[in-house]
Amino acid sequence: MRDDFSLDQIRAFIASVEEGSFSAAARRLGCAQSAVSDLIRRLEEETGVQLFSRSTRSPTLTMAGKLLLADAKAIADAANKLNSHARGMAQGVEPELCVVVDVYFPFSIVAEASMEFRDAFPDVPLRLYVEVLGGALEPVLKGRASFAVVGGQALGPSSIVAEKLCDIELVPVAAPHHPLARSDGPIPCELLARHVQLVLTERTTVATGREHNVLSPLTWRLSDLFAKNSLLLHGLGWGFVPRHAVGCDIAEGRLKVLSVEDHAPATMCISMSAVYRGDAPPGPAGRWMIDRLQSAAKKVNEQRRIGATVGALRHMA
Repeated sequence: MRDDFSLDQIRAFIASVEEGSFSAAARRLGCAQSAVSDLIRRLEEETGVQLFSRSTRSPTLTMAGKLLLADAKAIADAANKLNSHARGMAQGVEPELCVVVDVYFPFSIVAEASMEFRDAFPDVPLRLYVEVLGGALEPVLKGRASFAVVGGQALGPSSIVAEKLCDIELVPVAAPHHPLARSDGPIPCELLARHVQLVLTERTTVATGREHNVLSPLTWRLSDLFAKNSLLLHGLGWGFVPRHAVGCDIAEGRLKVLSVEDHAPATMCISMSAVYRGDAPPGPAGRWMIDRLQSAAKKVNEQRRIGATVGALRHMA
């Protein structure tokens, strides 16, 4: 037995099985029936295995042929993937897409975009990392990521290009049994300053000081949003969190939104942007992902505005 059979032989074998005859396989492959018969014959000779029984009018798989069919399909699939990946690289498609996402950004948007990305770029592996504040920007600056989704206005050096995605609403919350949650009316800042504020902070020095809405000198700092929410639920402090991340906790009474005196709603939003280096912009796959995130984020913004309008009308009624 030799191992120098060709992909043409493998594809003729698969086509003959799927089409049910050598003539139909020839039409599918765009060649003469004699060519398909010859390819099958040479494959049988080179593998030392009879793949088809010729005792019937139409070629019928032998037991050995049935067992080898799965291996043949695996070889053909691998070859197709290699060709597709190579064509994409030749056209400038990234061999891999690495994206870093700020923990404040709704990951449901990223997940939905990733589902479509899998269909649009089946041969491009996707790497997703979740970081806090400057932690999302650092891999882009160092060339380890194609782009990042980051929040805030200070988006790094002038070499960074930013494309806005959406605004994320932050809400001050505390557990119902926290002293601040039992306050009547708007809470003055001097009262907030007497209680521990849980603050999300970055793990890098790329954008030191980018902490949002720190109103108390008594702070506990965390670099994980899940950990911050857990401490909030246990009444160990109060803090600002993205509304989308605690919507269920608020609706089900596990957290209470605090009314903060002299704190305008505009200061409780973070502008989220897709950022990348101007000297190394994303390729086709990265560009597609940014466009998809922009489209999905726009819908979220529209839904939020509609919800706010409806809420205001209900309040007026």
